[in-house]
Parts: sequence; structure tokens; C-alpha cells
Amino acid sequence: MAGPWARYDPWAAPTAVAPLQQADPVEEDVKRRRGRRRRALVGGALVIALVSGVAGGVVGVQLERNGGIGAVELPQAGVEAPDRDPDSVAGIAAQALPSVVTLHVSGGGKAGTGTGFVLDDRGHILTNDHVVEPAGKNGDITVTFHSGDTAEATVVGRDSGYDLAVVRVKGVRGLTPLPLGNSDNVQVGDPVVAIGAPFDLAGTVTSGIISARERPITAGGEDGDGSDVSYVDALQTDAPINPGNSGGPLLDGKGRVVGINSAIRSADGGLDPEGGQSGSIGLGFAIPINQGKRVAEELIEHGKAAHPVIGITLDMAYSGDGARVAAEGGDGGPPVSTGGPGAKAGIRPGDVITEVDGRPVRSGEELIVKTRAHRPGDRLELTLERNGEERTVSLVLGSSDGD
Repeated sequence: MAGPWARYDPWAAPTAVAPLQQADPVEEDVKRRRGRRRRALVGGALVIALVSGVAGGVVGVQLERNGGIGAVELPQAGVEAPDRDPDSVAGIAAQALPSVVTLHVSGGGKAGTGTGFVLDDRGHILTNDHVVEPAGKNGDITVTFHSGDTAEATVVGRDSGYDLAVVRVKGVRGLTPLPLGNSDNVQVGDPVVAIGAPFDLAGTVTSGIISARERPITAGGEDGDGSDVSYVDALQTDAPINPGNSGGPLLDGKGRVVGINSAIRSADGGLDPEGGQSGSIGLGFAIPINQGKRVAEELIEHGKAAHPVIGITLDMAYSGDGARVAAEGGDGGPPVSTGGPGAKAGIRPGDVITEVDGRPVRSGEELIVKTRAHRPGDRLELTLERNGEERTVSLVLGSSDGD
């Protein structure tokens, strides 16, 4: 190929080349070099400006974020002592949590979670009957302590009418019983703390107040024959209680147990020991500890608890105000047991009981609740109506072994 590049051999020895003949070559070269310099200077200036702009932006962002160059350190409170006032919620919780346990129960294709608390150093733990019910006779009960340690438990005694049960763990040392208060001293508005395992979240602490006392409630009834219905003259609280809190302690302002959390009012208006799976709406109910203490003592000593009875059969279909004595006995016998407390007091079939110890009774369930709040041997004053006339009778409660 013709032209100078065709004859170019990069490996050949250099040869003499005649200078090119161009008009004013020196002036042209100077202009070109100056132009190239200007372009290089301009290009360099652009690069420097671009780099400077990027660097300036990064530095500006850092300054804006961190307020300066160097380590970031925000103001924070220093370490404080963990101790709290013993009467505060935190102080009560710190004292009580080691004595509160979580129960995992299974058997017969059913399983559940509940709460309990230590009664003594012999391993007795109080909880709700409906918590241990899934275990039946051959199921498993595992107790988990606040420390994370676990132990197998066996049922010592249970009573569905009171919705209370006592289980026992063996081989566990260092148990600290929770101090028991007196539920008769509780007043509406008193602060309370509830501890339990709602939805298996062990060691959950909530607080609130006593919303009402002597609130007659009935819970259970899933078996259909009434054998699992519990009757409680309950303490009402707005401390959040959810499924899994059942059996846990309700503590007063000094950390003493005044109730055993047992039921909640569900959002659909039903009342159930576990409240279905609905959440707390601020209507929780606890078995008064005075009743719980008596029943627990009997369960530990005898394996069952005695129920106070009047010795009458109630007409549970009666829709009027009060509790009416049935015309016939439920088991084919007389509606007023021969020789029973009611018969000795002169109660007759068809009588409507309207008050117990001067307090109104609005239904048969409420009369059972008011009766169960007492011990066998306690004396009751009953106001009743017969043929439009009001009269008052006095009787001493009898005893019937719980199922």
C-alpha cells in the first residue's frame, strides 16, 4: 500500500529523513501547543472541580449527620442500681417472679399452658383446675421455674367446682413460697399486680386495680353436664389477663397473694376460664385467696375439697329475680333434702330466695356462688318469699365432698 505508513517497520534501523517543508512551521506548532495546553488546563480544572465537588458533598453529609468529624457519641444516662422500691410494681415483680411457675400440660390429645405459684417448701404449687385438666389421669405436667429449670409434677388434688388444683414437684430445693394476703382486706381501687404466662410468654407482669369485689361468676361448662362449671365470688381487676395467665397470682401492693387469676370476659361477651383465644379487654376475675387457701389446704390433706351446701335443689330454668327452690329433686329425691340444713330451717319447694346475709341474690347461679364463698359450718341468714310474703331463716351450712 502506497504512503508513508506502508513503509513503516518498527524494528528497522533508523534512516535519515528529509525535513518536511511547510510554511511557517514554528508558528503553527506554537499555536497548537498553546491550544493543547489550554485544553489540558481546562480539562484539568474540570476534573479538579468535579473531584472537589464530590469530596465537598461527602464531607458536608458527614458534618450534617455527625455534627463534626470524629467518633459519634450521644448523651445517655449512666448505669443505675437495679434495686427498686419494694412497694413498686418492679419491686413486687422482683420478689414474686422466682416463686411463679409455668405449667405445660398434655394428655388425651389435648395440651395447654398455664401458671401456678409455690405454696410451701415441700413442692406444692397452686393453680387452676382447668389448667391441669388436659392431663387427665395419665398425662404429663411439666413445671418450668423462673430460673429456666424444669421438673415433672403430679396432681395432689383438684376441684372443678372451685376451679382449683394443687400439683407437686419432687427433688426441687430452694423453693420460696409466695406470701398469702387476706382477700377480705381488699378494697375497690387498690393496686394489684398479675403475673403469668399469657400465650406461653412466661414471667409476664401486668398491673392495674381492683375493679370490683364479690363479683359472682360462673365459668366452664364445656362438658355439657355441668360437672366442670366453677362458681366464684370473684375479685374483678383491670390488670391485663390473657389465656395462659390462669392459675397465676394476683398480688396486692405489698406483694402478697390476694387472688388466683382464673377467668376473663371475652370480647364476644362470653366468660370462659381461658377466655377463648381473645385478648384482654380489662375484665379479669380472680378467686379470692381466702377461698383458695382453704381449698388448697383440703386438697393437700385429703386430695379433695368439701363444698358447703344448703341441701336444696334449685330450679335453674327460673327467670325471675332470685333463686327458686325446685318442685322436684334432680336425682328423683325430694327438692329439700330430708334432715338437711334447708329442711331444718323450714325451706319448702317453690320458695324464692332473694338475699343471703342481707345481700341480693338474682339467680340460682348467684346463690351457689354466695354459698361456695363460705365454709361448711358457717351460718347464713336467708331472705325468701313464699306466697307473696317475705320471711327470714337461719341455717348452718352442711358439707358435701367435691367431685
